[in-house]
Amino acid sequence: MRDPQRRLTLRLSQRKVVLGVALLAVVAATSALVAAASATTGSKSAKIKVGLITKDATNPFFVKMRAGATKAAKRLGAELKYAAGKSSSDNAAQIAAIENMTTAGVTGILITVADAKAENAAIKKARRKGVLVIALDSPTSPTTAVDALFATNNFNAGVLIGKYARAATRGKTVTIGMLDEHAGSSVGALRHNGFLKGFGIRAGNSQIACIGNGQGQTAPSQTAMENCLQKSPNINVVYTINEPSAAGAWNALKSAGKTQAGTTIVSVDGGCAGVRNVKAGIIDATSQQYPLLMASKGVAAVVRYAKTGVKAHGYTDTGVNLIAKKALVGVRSKTVAYGLANCWG
Repeated sequence: MRDPQRRLTLRLSQRKVVLGVALLAVVAATSALVAAASATTGSKSAKIKVGLITKDATNPFFVKMRAGATKAAKRLGAELKYAAGKSSSDNAAQIAAIENMTTAGVTGILITVADAKAENAAIKKARRKGVLVIALDSPTSPTTAVDALFATNNFNAGVLIGKYARAATRGKTVTIGMLDEHAGSSVGALRHNGFLKGFGIRAGNSQIACIGNGQGQTAPSQTAMENCLQKSPNINVVYTINEPSAAGAWNALKSAGKTQAGTTIVSVDGGCAGVRNVKAGIIDATSQQYPLLMASKGVAAVVRYAKTGVKAHGYTDTGVNLIAKKALVGVRSKTVAYGLANCWG
């Protein structure tokens, strides 16, 4: 009797062990499923992070771009992270921002590059980590350094104001001063060369008396224009990279005794302050671009990539219109009223 009893007891003990192990396995599997479900729910509820990096934080163009990106991100349920350089040529700050945003886990970065090439290495590292990078307004060199470009055709913007300046001064002796942004600016080169094309001259033409760098800002542009006038007091046509630069140029011209009637100033941007200067006769014509559209399209592209894996690619033209107080024969333009209705800043 003892041996059979022992065998029965042993069998029961073994069964308990097997049942216990099975129960532990079920518990472990259930815990894993719960954890996976929680992780999936968390990833779905986490906000998509979008980075925006501009050349500086004070230029009205970039202020409005940031506002447009913020509004678009809020509408689409994304989180916007923002950074800017201290000036339009602050490459180091932009590179640091790209690295910081990549570490912070952004899905995409929208950037107005300060230099056509200086940020390329940092952009390449970000893209290798799966970050979608879209250039806004300012193209990289090569353009394939980023996934896509959303921008005004800046060369055409320059052509428009070049044509206007040519038509406005036809039959007159012309002496040209040009205020660029800074060396290495891709958008600056496009606008500069577009102006020359529209005016009908080439680089080095004898009518170009001076080329200065005003950093796209009022005070440095005033100084650059003052230097140009010292070199050539007869300047009567002024190309400027943007409207803050045009305002600085006019300050210098006015101080030198120049009049609005005797000077033709053309520019690019289409901000409200700039269009008001067209209305006041300070700027004769400006090519209006649309930073809100660039920003909103950029944010939407990043959100779409986060949700579908589909990347934006190539160039998207966000449009440009010439705004002039006085329409000239042979030059397509829109009125100041249109400019004010569609301006920013």
